[in-house]
Amino acid sequence: MIIVMKPSASPEQINHVIEKVKEIGLTPQVSRGVERTVIGVIGQESKLTVKPLEAFPGVEHVVPIQKPYKLASREFKKEDTVVDLGDGVKIGGNEFIVAAGPCSVEGEEMLIEVAHKVKAAGAKLLRGGAFKPRTSPYSFQGLGVDGLKHLRKAADETGMKVVTEIMDTRQIDDHLEYSDMLQVGARNMQNFDLLKVVGDSKKPVLLKRGLSSTMQELYLSAEYILSRGNFKVVLCERGIRTFETETRNTYDLNAIPATKKLTHLPIIGDPSHATGNLAYVPAMAKATIAAGADGLILEVHPNPEEAWSDGPQSLTPKMFEDLMKELRVVAKACGREL
Repeated sequence: MIIVMKPSASPEQINHVIEKVKEIGLTPQVSRGVERTVIGVIGQESKLTVKPLEAFPGVEHVVPIQKPYKLASREFKKEDTVVDLGDGVKIGGNEFIVAAGPCSVEGEEMLIEVAHKVKAAGAKLLRGGAFKPRTSPYSFQGLGVDGLKHLRKAADETGMKVVTEIMDTRQIDDHLEYSDMLQVGARNMQNFDLLKVVGDSKKPVLLKRGLSSTMQELYLSAEYILSRGNFKVVLCERGIRTFETETRNTYDLNAIPATKKLTHLPIIGDPSHATGNLAYVPAMAKATIAAGADGLILEVHPNPEEAWSDGPQSLTPKMFEDLMKELRVVAKACGREL
C-alpha cells in the first residue's frame, strides 16, 4: 500500500509514520514529489490496517496498490522519474538521450576513435561490452577489466558517461570503479541475486527486457532493484523472441507507451539488438522517439565487417552522424530535445 501525506505534513509527522511502519517489521520507501510525500510500504501488508494509519497526523489517505510491482507503479509515484547520471546527463526528462558505441570493447585505440565521433554527433553515453554474454562458449567473451578501463579512459577524454553490462555479482567492485551506469542484460533480467547487488550499489541501472519476458516480468525485475532503495532505474526494450525470422527479434514498440502508462520509470529503446540488421535500425530508431521513449542505445563500429561481435547490426560513425540529424527532426516534432 501507499501512504499519501498531506501537502502540509511536517517532517516530524512524516518521520513518525516511517518509524511506525518499521516498528511492525515492514519497509518504508519514501517518494518526495513536488506537492506531497508518498510512503510506499513493502512487506506483508496484512500487518497494517488502513483506518488507524489514516488517523495519524499528517496522513491524507492510504491506498492499496493493486499492481504486483508496487514501487515501479504509477500508483506509487505519479511523476515521471528522471535518472541523473551527473554532469547534466539525465534520462527521463524532456531531453532525448542517446548512448552509442561498439557492441564489444576491442581495444583502447578503436574505442577512443568511436567515442570522439559519436560524441561529436550528439551521443551523451558511451556504450560497449567489457564482459560479453555469448550464446556460444567459443565466441569472444570480452576483455574484462581491461575493457572497463578502456571505457573509462575514452569517456573521460570525451566528456561522456559509461554504460556497460555487468554479468556477475563478483564484478560489482570493478564496475563501481569504472562505470557510470550498470547495464543488466536481457539474459540476466531475472538473475535476482544480481538485481539485489546492483540495487544495493545505488548506481544508476539500465535494465534490459528478457528475450521472452512479459512487460510485467520486466517491471517485477525492476522492483527487485527499487526495493533495495535504488530508484535510479531505466528500462530498455530490446526486442523479444517471436515466430518471426526476418529480424533478429521483434521490436515491441507497444512496450514503450505501456511502460509510460503503467510505471514512472524512464524507458529507452535498442533497435540494434531488436532488428539485428543495420538496414532497419534508422527507421526503428525514429519510431522509438515517436512511441514516447526517453532515449536510444545504438551500436556503432568503425568497420562493422570486422567487428568482433554484432557487426551486421552496427552503424558506421558516418551512418550514426546522419541518423542523429534525422532523429533531431523527429524529436522536435515530438516535443523533445536532442
